[in-house]
Formats: sequence, structure tokens, C-alpha cells
Amino acid sequence: MSKEFEIAREFEVDATPEQVWEAVTSGTGGYLWPMEPPEPRVGGKGPFGSEVTAWDPPHRYTNRVEDVKGISEQTLNQLDYTIEPRDEGRRAWVRYVHSGIFVDDWDNQYDGAAKHTDFYLHTLREYLVHFAPRPAAFATFDGPEASKALDALAVVGRALGVGEDMAAGTRLTVRGPDAFEAVVDFRNPYFIGLRTDRGLTRVFGRNHWGHPVGISLHDFTPGTDIKECETAWQGWLNGVFDQP
Repeated sequence: MSKEFEIAREFEVDATPEQVWEAVTSGTGGYLWPMEPPEPRVGGKGPFGSEVTAWDPPHRYTNRVEDVKGISEQTLNQLDYTIEPRDEGRRAWVRYVHSGIFVDDWDNQYDGAAKHTDFYLHTLREYLVHFAPRPAAFATFDGPEASKALDALAVVGRALGVGEDMAAGTRLTVRGPDAFEAVVDFRNPYFIGLRTDRGLTRVFGRNHWGHPVGISLHDFTPGTDIKECETAWQGWLNGVFDQP
């Protein structure tokens, strides 16, 4: 049954309005996934077949699309960003509103979208504070069918050495494809965020919504072979669920 939704969030960040604007319009690979920048005008083409309905750099950007391409569960999607300066422009206040219409399994769709929003916006702040405006080499992939299990993210967390009680800000040696030093920048029952000097590793507990666990890599080191990194992480993730 079709039903409208709205997910609204506000936050402040140690970045200028111009840096936030750059991130949400053309630097999306640094915290979300790479997208073609919108045409810089009202009525221009936005990502995923959307239309730009507000364009006032660096203060307001909105895009809207009906019959969302490749997403059968949604018939309308709108993303709205409002950005204002704080501390004489040294910092920014951001209001983000994601709205639209879900056509099926509304409660599950809304819960997943709301929780993902919190994690994506946290990752945006991590990118802005630690890496912007450096471009990212990006990769994303899913675990095997077994990673749909109810406890799948907990299994991945234990394999990494990042337990559910791990506090944000903890520095540790992560047991991934290779051992590496990282800061746990986000940890709850649904997501794991890891930050190193070279990039951000994001682990998505999409098993909670009936999908496989996913991992995204944002690497800001020039010349990184992201395909090699993806292959190593994909093999590691598959191996976590191959254990007897």
C-alpha cells in the first residue's frame, strides 16, 4: 500500500558551507557513492533521472524524481539540502530531508531508510572533517546469501575484532583481509564505520532488512588499485560465512 514518508535530519559540521555544497553535489563518492553532478540550474538533470528543483549555491539544493529507476518499491523520491554558515562561515549547519512514497512493506522500507540516513550523514561528516576535498576511489559489494542471517553483522563484527560494545573513537588493530590500524568512528547493531589515514570502510548490516551484509570502501590515496582492495575484501567477507 502506497504511503508517503519523510526523514529529516539536522547537524553542524566543522566544514564551510562551500565544502558541504561541493560534497553533496559533486563529491558523493567520498561518503556515499559516485554520482554524476547535477546540472547547475533549476530544471537541470539530477542523479538517477531526477530534476533539479532548487539550486542556490551554497545554500539550497533539491532534486526530485517520480517512478524511481531501478527501485520498484518507490514511486517518488526527493532529496533536499539546506546549508547555512556558522561561526562566520568557518562551520556549517545542514538540514537534510529525504521524502517520497514507498509502495510496499512501508515499515521495513522506512526503518531501513532512516537508519541508513543516520549512517550516511555521519560518513559525510567524517569525509568533510578528515578527507575533503580529496577524490575517492570507491568500491561496494555484498556478502554471500548466508550473510542475510539475523546475526550476520554481529558475525562480521567479531571477525573484524569490532564487538557490538566497541565505543566510537576506539583505536584498534582490525582483522580484515590484512591486519590494519583504524579508529572505530561508528558502531551500533546495524553498521560499522572504520577510519584510517587513507580512507573509510563502511559495513552495512542490511541483514536486518532481509538483504546481505554489504561493505563499501572509500580510499583517498592517489593511485590506489581499488579493484585489488575490493577483491581482497570480498574474499574475506565470503570466507567469514564459509566457516563451519
